[in-house]
Parts: sequence; structure tokens; C-alpha cells
Amino acid sequence: MTTSVSAQTADLTPESRPETRVPAPSAWWVLIAGVIGLVASATLTVEKIDLLLDPAYVPSCNFNPILSCGSVMVTPQASLLGFPNPLLGLVAFTVVVVTGLLAVTKVGLPQWYWIGLTAGLVLGAAFVHWLIYESLYSIGALCPYCMVVWAATITLLVVVASIACRPALQRRGRGVAWVLYQWRWSITALWFTAVFLMIMARFWDYWSTLL
Repeated sequence: MTTSVSAQTADLTPESRPETRVPAPSAWWVLIAGVIGLVASATLTVEKIDLLLDPAYVPSCNFNPILSCGSVMVTPQASLLGFPNPLLGLVAFTVVVVTGLLAVTKVGLPQWYWIGLTAGLVLGAAFVHWLIYESLYSIGALCPYCMVVWAATITLLVVVASIACRPALQRRGRGVAWVLYQWRWSITALWFTAVFLMIMARFWDYWSTLL
């Protein structure tokens, strides 16, 4: 009986074990991107508090009429749920940082945890895309710190989704999902390029004056 149990345990592959070991580059990126997002969210929170205390306060990320955190902070979109959006970032990126620390120190986390974190990041990415649209076509200004959060969220989604989905993709073999997985960073690069071109096109009247 003992021999049978030992044999079954030995036959378990990394993909079938309840805990998932994360490749070092992915683990480090979860930690680094989490720290970047947390710092950006904390900075935005401090700037928002300063602006609430002093309406005449000029945020440190006000660089020009387009790159202006202050113009964005005073809009309804900046407090979608009734409180400043950066508070969401403080909570969400704290979870990501803790996850990254566990992954870097090779603490195995259940596969369901990575799937749940992916679902949360999907919601975060949807929120980011809404903010991008609102910033470009409703507010008419861009918050530099917010853009840092956007980039961190999208890259985190790619990495965490890869961690969550790779075991299933490897078991099922090649297919459309596997092709998307293989080309995930190229697709991400195209996404960043598309957003950059949208920004250039939307504010070209201003950018052209700088040339």
C-alpha cells in the first residue's frame, strides 16, 4: 500500500500538482510590476489628498496641458466608485506584490489562486481600457502616473495569465489558444503601439506645436 502511494506521488507531473512553481523571470516580473503599480498608486493617492486639502495645489505630474494629472483627478471618472481610483490600486497591487514575493521565494501557490488573480487582472484591464477611452475622448488629458498603472496592469495580465493557463495548454497540445500564448508578447507590443498611436492622433494638434 505504501509503495503504491509512493508510486502515485512520483508519477505526478508539475502541471498536475496542487501547487504551481513559477519560472523565475515571471515571478520577478510579478513582483517588479506590482511594486511599480503600488508606488504609482500611492503617489497618486498622496497627490489627490494634497489637491483636496488645497484646490490650488499643482500636482508634480502636471507637465503640460496634455500630460496633466491635475486635470484628470478632478473629473468624475477619477472616482468611479465614489472614492479615488488610486485606492483600488493600493489594495490590488499590494496583493500582487505579496504574490510576487511568494513566487520569487519559490513558495508554491495553488493553481486556482493564479486563475483567480488572472480574473481580477482581467477586470483591472477592462477598467484600464475604459480609463484610456475616457482620458482620450472625454477628459482630453493624460495622467502620467495613471499611464504607468495601465502598463503595469496589462503586462501583469499577460504574465499571470501565462502562469495560470500554461499547464492546461501544455496538456491539450497546440491550438488557437497555444498560438496566442506563444505570441503573447508580440500581441502586447502591438497593443502598446496601438495606444501610442491613438494618443498621438488624438492630441496631434498639440504635439505638432512642439516639433
